[in-house]
Amino acid sequence: MVEFSPAIPIFRLFDEEKAREFYLSFLGFDVDFEHWYSDDAPLYLGVSRDCFELHLSEHHGDGTPGARVRVQVSDIEELHAELSARNYRFNKPAIVDQDWGHRELIVDDPFGNKVVFCEPR
Repeated sequence: MVEFSPAIPIFRLFDEEKAREFYLSFLGFDVDFEHWYSDDAPLYLGVSRDCFELHLSEHHGDGTPGARVRVQVSDIEELHAELSARNYRFNKPAIVDQDWGHRELIVDDPFGNKVVFCEPR
């Protein structure tokens, strides 16, 4: 029987420093790997937090700005408190209670992508 693993989204990035500030310093992800084909090649970066993996790429054609990914979390209040305490000046997310029964915490990355952290009510 074929077993599937979770999908790994790829988000396009345009500035390595801003990507690291947002995903590592603000969201608390860890770097899993970094790859360049050569010194002057675009970066391909793998990051994760717990079991959620995300790839970030400077390569043309890897992802389109404006993408959105949903990530289910177990305690959205705790995540909100953690992110608020970091006082990231470019993003002040709030928890939104959606009509369809989820609570969401939406963060916009510096490249137009959205990470929607959600928890069923």
